[in-house]
Amino acid sequence: MDQSRKHQVSLRGASAREISRDALLEKVSQERELRNYARRAAASALSIQRAWRRYYVTKRVASRFQEEWEAFLNHHGCFVSAAWISGCVLRPFLFFFVRLSMLRQQQRKMLPRDIDSATNCFKLLLESINSTDSSKNFCSLALGTPEERRIWAYQAQRLITVCSFILAEYDMYDTIRHETFTLASLSMHLLVVLTDVKGWKIITDRTFGDANVAVKGLVKCMGSHKSGLYMSVRRHINTLDIPSQSQASSKVQKDDKFLITVTAITLALRPFNLGPDVLELNAAAKQYCLFLLTTPWLIQRLPAALLPALRHKSILSSCYQTLVILKDSILREMSELDQWKTRQSSKSIPPVGWCLANIISLATGVENDFVDPGGLNQSLDYAHYVHVVIILAENFLSCLDDCGWTEKENQDSWFSPETFIEPISTVPHEIEKINALKVSFMDLLRPVCQQWHLTKLLAVSKINAHIHVDEPFRTNLRHFEKLDLLDVANFYSYMLRIFSVANPSSGSLPVLNMLSFNPGYLTTLWEALERLLVPGNELIHSDISFSSRKVSRNQTDELIDKKQKECVKNGGNKWSNVLQKIKGKSQAGIDSVGLVDGQPSSSVSKDPDDVWDVEPMSGGPQKVSKNISCLLHLFCAIYSHLLLVLDDIEFYEKQVPFTLEQQRRIASVLNTLVYNGLVHNSGQENRPVMDSAVRCLHLLYERDCRHQFCPTVLWLSPAKKSRPPIALAARTHETFLSNFKSENPMTFRSLNSVVSATPHVYPFEERQV
Repeated sequence: MDQSRKHQVSLRGASAREISRDALLEKVSQERELRNYARRAAASALSIQRAWRRYYVTKRVASRFQEEWEAFLNHHGCFVSAAWISGCVLRPFLFFFVRLSMLRQQQRKMLPRDIDSATNCFKLLLESINSTDSSKNFCSLALGTPEERRIWAYQAQRLITVCSFILAEYDMYDTIRHETFTLASLSMHLLVVLTDVKGWKIITDRTFGDANVAVKGLVKCMGSHKSGLYMSVRRHINTLDIPSQSQASSKVQKDDKFLITVTAITLALRPFNLGPDVLELNAAAKQYCLFLLTTPWLIQRLPAALLPALRHKSILSSCYQTLVILKDSILREMSELDQWKTRQSSKSIPPVGWCLANIISLATGVENDFVDPGGLNQSLDYAHYVHVVIILAENFLSCLDDCGWTEKENQDSWFSPETFIEPISTVPHEIEKINALKVSFMDLLRPVCQQWHLTKLLAVSKINAHIHVDEPFRTNLRHFEKLDLLDVANFYSYMLRIFSVANPSSGSLPVLNMLSFNPGYLTTLWEALERLLVPGNELIHSDISFSSRKVSRNQTDELIDKKQKECVKNGGNKWSNVLQKIKGKSQAGIDSVGLVDGQPSSSVSKDPDDVWDVEPMSGGPQKVSKNISCLLHLFCAIYSHLLLVLDDIEFYEKQVPFTLEQQRRIASVLNTLVYNGLVHNSGQENRPVMDSAVRCLHLLYERDCRHQFCPTVLWLSPAKKSRPPIALAARTHETFLSNFKSENPMTFRSLNSVVSATPHVYPFEERQV
């Protein structure tokens, strides 16, 4: 047999062309795929045909029901009863209106015929409910037999859904705007009457309890997600004008729209008055947080008369507790709200950001003067307020990082020299648009930059001033009922990050200016940080604590007093010494060096070299708890901002805000933190604390170079055991800089950053030219 035909087969007779076995298997596989595709296409076609037939038949039947219902309603005569309204009027209306509205919702089209039908039905219902004759009153069915109560409850709940739909859709039609406003007013009036037992004209003392139970059932339904009320209220509020923007021309009277808005907000707040039913209250509060608090410029859109109701303690406390309990679920649904992820998210504020801004606005009264001492809500639950802002701010920063807002901040950080940063190509018009959005949004967060805001939170935190490091304790729900100094520090740490990212004009300066010049706040933060690092005055490194390895306090005080007396005796040279001290050349400056390297500091020189290596910071920021990291970030940011304006007289002579011994402890903590953070390659989540720590460390090192107050071993101690050779580090750094433009700036880590950020860890005698 021919070798070329040895592996060929023919399964279809002698006249068929022979093909290889692999080609035959491939052909069979293709035919099988074609048959499967044809089968799926036929099934899809049948499904589409069934859906279309269902749509067509439903539309035809609903239209026929609507015609018969209109004809019946026009010739029903004068006989009206509660049973007749329920069975002959409301039942067919709910059938055809719900079907037709659902079919036409995709087309954004409500016909005048549908509007007339709903208007006539609502007018008839309102006349019936306002009747004092129980036989004609529709609400009398809620007090009748069990079957009548069941029917009434179902139809009333469907009415809530229909009225919510009308509220959401009524402002979408310009050609029939007057009719839609009339229908929306009637629908809101009907919901108010149905959910208010005082509006029922047939209530007696004997039937008040049953009526109250029926109304509470309706209010619970209205607060659930099935009713769609809160989503409709959100869409209605989004149609209102923002005072800062140009007013759009409208043919509708402002009083009509004001009435609808007031009624809608009243209905949205009504489920909060049910009582101590936590489950039902959480359902309404969750819908309130998801759809109302995430509305852009909520406070600015609503009338001022409604704001006191929104700021009431019962409303805000319920929202705070719900956000704390259901934070994971609420934050996940917020991220999916309005399909925010599918839009150009880099040009818009995420829903969690609007929720954060609205909560701060409701708690502080943003429409008033910011410098008003009473701007913070006096009846506010401050502990829950702070915890909720922390939760939302953390998620907001995560959203900003996902949409690229933090890209510029990452490039302008301590590890990326400006000479190696490539400019971001963006259209100037788009940049102005994004900056305008940021400015208008950040104006809502301005109250946190006011002195009275911090003062009030610190006053409340003094009641429970204990600093807790135990993470399981902090996740306990009962802890959220208390406010301590660490919570306030976390609050402002996140605010600093938000302002630095989203404030295009001045960055975090508004917050830093307020925090830096608050009397005593910086020292309070350092004392709290020391208690966290040394709980219960325990030892930090081996058996040596900060207090045991510091300069003798008595000797230092004696030297300071001696210097002050010498300055008094040499009064004629006082001002010259001051000028020389500012320049770093005074004799007192030389003497102060002796406090470290001279005779008085002999106790320091006798200590081992690693006494300045702070053990809790040996793992870098990634090894400390989240709370300590926020406290470090806030302290370093504030102190580095203050060091820019703190002169040498205040730093060395007056020793404010810290003594020289405290300055040495601060320098040792930051030096250990920064070095180990660079060596252990801290991640992106630790960038804020590393940036602020490096900036503060550089300023302290510059002070020490100009006028020494720290021992030399302090700057060398963190790298003594793990310091790589200086030649290797220098070569690695040079190689990295040569390839920096083509690399990701986030890869600038480890040895490269050590050489750039902390070159002082390498002694001068080990360096080579």
